[in-house]
Formats: sequence, C-alpha cells, structure tokens
Amino acid sequence: MHEDTLKQWQHQHDFSKSNPSGEKRTLAVLILTAVTMIAEISAGVAFGSMALLADGWHMGTHVAAFGITIFAYRYARRHAKDMHFTFGTGKVSVLGGYSSAVALAVVALVMALESVGRFFNPHEIRFNEAIIVAFLGLIINIISALILQGKHEHGHHHHHDHNLKAAYLHVLADALTSVFAIVALFAGKHLGWQWMDPMMGIVGAIIITRWSYLLLSDTGHILLDRSNDAKLAETIKNTIESDSDNRIADLHLWEVSPSHYAVILSLVTHYPKSPNHYKELLHKLPQLSHITVEINPCSEASCMAQNGETV
Repeated sequence: MHEDTLKQWQHQHDFSKSNPSGEKRTLAVLILTAVTMIAEISAGVAFGSMALLADGWHMGTHVAAFGITIFAYRYARRHAKDMHFTFGTGKVSVLGGYSSAVALAVVALVMALESVGRFFNPHEIRFNEAIIVAFLGLIINIISALILQGKHEHGHHHHHDHNLKAAYLHVLADALTSVFAIVALFAGKHLGWQWMDPMMGIVGAIIITRWSYLLLSDTGHILLDRSNDAKLAETIKNTIESDSDNRIADLHLWEVSPSHYAVILSLVTHYPKSPNHYKELLHKLPQLSHITVEINPCSEASCMAQNGETV
C-alpha cells in the first residue's frame, strides 16, 4: 500500500544527458587522431620540426582525452539508475570535460617548454617533408571537427554537453597547431626564419592555455556546486515571495548536470500550504529538475526578524 502511495512524492534522479551520436562521432575522431598522431610524431623526429612534433604530441594527449570522453559517456549510461549517485550521473560528462581540460593544460606546458628550448638549441628541419605532413594533419583535424560538429540542429545540445565540448576544443587546438606549424615551416623555408618554428609553438601554447582555463572554469563551477545563475535564484525568490506573504529564509541552488538544477528552499509564512503548491509556482522554470520545499508556519511572536521586520 505504501509503495503505491509514495510514488506521487518520489523524484527521478537521472539527469544525465544521453548522447549516443556524440559518443560514436568521438570514437571515429579518436581513431583518426591516433593514426595522424603516429604519422606526425614520426615525421617530426625524422624531419627535425619542433612545430610538427608539438602538433603530434598534442594529438597524443587528445587521443587520451577522447578516451576519457568515451569512458564518461559509457560510465554515465551504465550507472544512470545507480542509487549510490545522489543526483544520478549527470556530472560524469562534466568530470570528463574537466579532465580533458587538464590534459590541454599539460599539452600547452610541454609545448612551451620544448619550444623555448629550441630557441637556444635549434635543429635542422627538412621543410618539404614536414610541410606535407603538417597539411595532412590539418586536413584530418578539419574532418574531425566536422564529424564532431554533426548536424546543425544539435548545436544547442552540444553547448551543454561538456564532454563533447571538450573533445571539440581538443580538435580545434589540433587544427590551430597544424596551421601554426605550416606557417612556421613556410617562413623557415622561404624566408630563412628558423625562429618561427619554436615561436609558433609558444603562440599555440598560449592560446591552448586560454581554452583550457575557460573549460576548467566552466566545468569546475559545476563540480563544486557553485551556482553562476544569480538570475535564476532571483526568479525563484520573487516567484515564491509574490505568493501570499511568503518569505524565503534559506535557498540553495546548484547544477546537478548541464542545464538541470536542484533547489532546496526554506520559506516562512502565516498561511502555509502543501509543498505541491509551492512547487507548482516554480513549474514555469523547466530547468528546475529537483525541488525540495521546507515550510515554516509563522506566528506573530516567532516571525519578528532580527532587523525588526515581520513576515
């Protein structure tokens, strides 16, 4: 009897975003990237190009990052109904994006250190062969970006899928280093500017560091339950307090997965109603996937606030 009765008050806790298309596309890009990585590292060593080596190393870390992306997709799907996860596995994709951002930062550091070393210890470069391989890497990167981008109508979904966003940033970073490698190699071949090779490595490292920082910030806030949506919190407060004489005493708002929020609010009122009444008030906010309401009936004596206000 109790099981049937309780269902109307129970919540679903699976806020993970299933994206099988993104998972398949990431696997295809992983294979392409792995093949190109082997070719570029081998060519960089054989032809003496730091820019080409940097591109190859960069791709190597991206292979690992794409592996993290695929693991995150599969882990979230496999454990979506696991009750050990308080709010489901919605943050697994965010954790995958955060891990990939760390990998990006490591790549940028290695590129910068090696490029600085090349300023003081320049290597002979076989420009013609290196340019061919760099163009090959750029073509692969463009193909990979198109694969990850998918159809236009999925753009909004991608914006909230930190896992796929991280994979896409890795591909863009690869394409950028390929472009820098080509510029450096042409400048070295035709203008004799050997210093352009390590210089492009440093420029690429700076840009990749910036991308890494933005992704770390974006995912880190969600993992730490830091709510950046002050407008949503204000809307919740105004919605509740515009009904009767309600006053919000305590409000906790956090993101349980991309675009899904949980809220716990404590309110004080002279005219208490059922929790469902207050949840219905917030029904117009679809991003609130889990709402918990604490209702504190107010007497004249207990409602005197410390600042002399009453509810």
